Amino acid sequence: MSKIDIKNNRSGCPISTSLDIIGDKWSLIVVRDLFIKRCTFSEMINLSKECIATNILSDRLKKLKFRGVIDFGPNTKNKNIKEYYLTNIGIDLYPIIYELHTWSPNYFQFEIAPVAKKWMDDNSAKDKMDVIKKSMEDYRIFRFKKHGI
Repeated sequence: MSKIDIKNNRSGCPISTSLDIIGDKWSLIVVRDLFIKRCTFSEMINLSKECIATNILSDRLKKLKFRGVIDFGPNTKNKNIKEYYLTNIGIDLYPIIYELHTWSPNYFQFEIAPVAKKWMDDNSAKDKMDVIKKSMEDYRIFRFKKHGI
């Protein structure tokens, strides 16, 4: 796979460069939503509890597409609706999403969303690397069935 060229990079630091691409809250929420199979703009707006503004969601979708993290195709029932999906670059973000998901409840007290609680209960006794590998593979299968990619 050829690499995406980053021009006018502020520094040569890999962490800084990664954060320039996916480091804001909303970009990671979009990646999370795609992993949980929220594929359309409407699903991301209506099903995500974070209340992202439509203009911010539009901006993040464009930026993530430009950087090769996501792509889109037409909805099979309505060609006017775009269905977004993670590219291989985006799928490779799953270990980061996993770590963020498991990190915050270890150190902070907050009401965990039911979908997150179920995921935690279902995976707590499993090996971390097995969960990560299976989740990434499950998404690839989902993407293939939905988009042929």
